[in-house]
Amino acid sequence: MSRLIAVVDDEPDIRDLVALHLKGAGFSVRAFPDATQFQKSLAGSLPDLVILDLMLPDADGIDVCKDMKRGARTTDIPIVMLTARGDELDRVLGLEIGADDYITKPFSPKELVARVKAVLRRRDKGGRQATVELTEGVVMDPNRYEVSVNGRKLELTTTEFKLLAILAERRGWVFSRDEILGRLWGDEKAVIDRTIDVHVTNLRRKLGKAGRLIENVRGVGYKLTD
Repeated sequence: MSRLIAVVDDEPDIRDLVALHLKGAGFSVRAFPDATQFQKSLAGSLPDLVILDLMLPDADGIDVCKDMKRGARTTDIPIVMLTARGDELDRVLGLEIGADDYITKPFSPKELVARVKAVLRRRDKGGRQATVELTEGVVMDPNRYEVSVNGRKLELTTTEFKLLAILAERRGWVFSRDEILGRLWGDEKAVIDRTIDVHVTNLRRKLGKAGRLIENVRGVGYKLTD
C-alpha cells in the first residue's frame, strides 16, 4: 500500500498543487482546509506523514503540532510544516516542538516531495532501539523520545532529546558545535552555534545532578563523559 500523506492548508490552490505532486510520486493524499476537520480525521486511520500549514483559519499550526506530539496515537507521526511565516523564531519553534522539517512558501513542489521522502526514510531507518542507561538512574528511551531520572520522566523538548542522543552515541567523543548543528538542523542557515549552548544549558538544568555528564570542551564543542 502507498504511504498516506495528510495535507492541512486553507488555500485550495496549495492543497491541489501539493496533492498533485505527491500523487505523482506514488503517495496517497487526504487534504483538509482547516485544523478541525484534520483533527477529527485522526480518530480514524492515521496518516504516515502530515504536511501542516502554520496559519490556519481556526487554529495555529504550532498548537496542532503540539497536540499531535502529546497524543499517544499521533506522537510518532512525522510533521513537515509548510508556511509563509519564515522568521527564524517560527522555524526554530516549529523544530523545537517536534516538527521534522520546515518549508517556507513559495516553495518548489519537487523539493517538497523530496523532503517528504527524506523524512520518511529517516523514520524507517530508526527502528526500535534498546534503552540506554547514561548513568545510575538516568535512562534514555530512543523509541519514546523520553529520558527518566530515578523513574521520573523529564520534560525534554525534541531538540534536547536529540542533542543528548547524539552525545550518547560515542561516550567521551567530542562533538563540535558545527557537527551538532548539522545533525540537528541540516543546512538551516537561521540557526547559529549559540543555539547549541542554550539547549545544553537547559538540558543540564533538567538533568539535575546528572547534568555534569555533559562536558564543555572549550573552543570545540561538547561530549558525554564516561
